[in-house]
Amino acid sequence: MVGRPSRQAAATTCCYAPGSYNLPPTRRPLQDQTSEVTVDSTLGAMARRYGEHDRARPSKNAMKAKVFGQHDEATIKQIETCIEAGGERGVLCADGHKGYAQPIGGVVAYKHKISLSGVGFDIACGNLAILTDAKREQIAPRIKSIMDDVVRQISFGIGQKSKTRIDHELFDNEAWKIAPLANLKEMARNQLGTVGGGNHYVDIFADELGRIWVGVHFGSRGLGHKTATHFLKAAGGKDGMDVPPTVVPVSSEIGSDYLAGMTLAGRYAYAGREAVARHVVRAILGAQIVQEVHNHHNFAWREKHNGEDFWVVRKGATPAFPGQRGFVGGSMGDDAVIIEGIDSSESREALFSTVHGAGRIMSRTAAKGRFEKVGNKRIRRDGLVRHDEMMKWIADRGVELRGGDVDEAPQAYRRLPDVLAAHAGTIRVLHTLRPLGVAMAGRDIVDPYKD
Repeated sequence: MVGRPSRQAAATTCCYAPGSYNLPPTRRPLQDQTSEVTVDSTLGAMARRYGEHDRARPSKNAMKAKVFGQHDEATIKQIETCIEAGGERGVLCADGHKGYAQPIGGVVAYKHKISLSGVGFDIACGNLAILTDAKREQIAPRIKSIMDDVVRQISFGIGQKSKTRIDHELFDNEAWKIAPLANLKEMARNQLGTVGGGNHYVDIFADELGRIWVGVHFGSRGLGHKTATHFLKAAGGKDGMDVPPTVVPVSSEIGSDYLAGMTLAGRYAYAGREAVARHVVRAILGAQIVQEVHNHHNFAWREKHNGEDFWVVRKGATPAFPGQRGFVGGSMGDDAVIIEGIDSSESREALFSTVHGAGRIMSRTAAKGRFEKVGNKRIRRDGLVRHDEMMKWIADRGVELRGGDVDEAPQAYRRLPDVLAAHAGTIRVLHTLRPLGVAMAGRDIVDPYKD
């Protein structure tokens, strides 16, 4: 199956220590860690306005889940609800927060079922990082023009078409005959090689050795969203965050068709990320590919754990089997890492899963604000993060930003070293990647499909 974890061994030694780079100011992390993070008074006040989450008391069902870090009551309740709906085992990663029916950062293992809402609307969202043969001193002096080329040559935003049509063998797959995929094929062709909105990005990084990496984060675009919407509706799924997960038997007709559609969307997402990242490496940087690290984090895999077979549904969680590498991004303009799974009792409890990012501490609306109708006018109420605060932090880090908005600002997220530290003993960090340039959809792009 596409996206099935590999067990490629890694030969690179760890070079990362939590807290080893300068962090943006934020409130103290939700996780109980020994490392300290500087709290800026302004952002500390913002965090108090948003509210420190009440610590949840684990219930009987929560005890069936392995929980990393600390989480609010609503997030704990969601993983409990997933277990009540037929989940055999659960995991809540340290970057977790409330999502649609299953927490982002949540992992649920089912015996003979699959959760459509667990995989979510952005089927096969994931990360790809490519190590190149370019060096920092070659790229940094021309990063402005490079980022201009990135946004000029690659389409960002909802519903966008690729600027260059890409042929791929996946369009010959028999799964296109399944409803509703047959009606989505032409749209999928047009969108292959586009990035989308929300927290999806194209980044240029330099690691601790001065080597250049290209990192991308996005999923199966409109194909995945429309596929998920079709099957969720067909299965009687309910709208909203506080609803039970939509779970179907894998042996049923809808379960079988969904798995075929999900697998096809997985291949599509892989092809899209490869097309974008490889174009940046070869056509924009003029570099060569040395190594690729690629993974889904919204997907369902058939896996064996402790001698038992499960369907493991990861939603915003990175597979981390022993020797398997993963690319985990931080928040916008913050450091990212290349990780490797290790074998331990805790990693087995975690179903060999780990974080997919830093994890939100406030919603997009809380960060950005909202429009309210006052008489005949629509007035925008300020959110908890100001645009000038975000831009100052980005500038202080020396990051060349294209697009992005305050809902993706570093102030809206946990710090990546803290969530990684909460998973100590299950993964090791091989490389720390510091961004030189970040490209995302612009401020005027609304992404209604993000969980």
